[in-house]
Amino acid sequence: MRRRTPLVLAVAAALVLGAAVVVDAASDGGGGNTAELTRREYPPGQRPPAPPIAGETLDGDHLDLADLRGDVVVVNVWGSWCGPCRTEMPDLERVHQATRDQGVRFLGVNIRDDRDRARSFAASRITYPSIFDHASAYTQGFTDPPPPPGVPATLVVDRDGNLAAAIYRVVGAAELERVVTAVASEEAGGG
Repeated sequence: MRRRTPLVLAVAAALVLGAAVVVDAASDGGGGNTAELTRREYPPGQRPPAPPIAGETLDGDHLDLADLRGDVVVVNVWGSWCGPCRTEMPDLERVHQATRDQGVRFLGVNIRDDRDRARSFAASRITYPSIFDHASAYTQGFTDPPPPPGVPATLVVDRDGNLAAAIYRVVGAAELERVVTAVASEEAGGG
């Protein structure tokens, strides 16, 4: 299997953006590089379906993103070995706690990791489940948006199962909460 380079992925992302709204790369301390396309928001009616994500969680349960339709879902791709992932996890947990009464669910996707190490790492940082994806199989299946160039990566899926936003960098609590709250305020059937 060939590995794609971040440059090729960035070019592919730029070509796929047709209907997407590109938002600036550096915002509220998100740590983005303004030269890269790191955040996209898709307007209602122009949203692609979220990529299929399902599998066994770090705790051994089965979880399928499709079963969460009706809720807004924040999907965060992370690894315990990833420094930027460690940086953003407290903010992700903060937004998870602040928005769950709005019908917002969080789902992690742990990649290229050892299950026991990932489970131990997550247990002290986040309260939402994470699918264990050692081979990064789920991110390889992304077509729109293309696979993230690296981790962390965060997707916001609307209540209809469509992609509302993709953030391919560290995301801060204020930025993520604004995006999630806006999507949560939409009526189902609008995207």
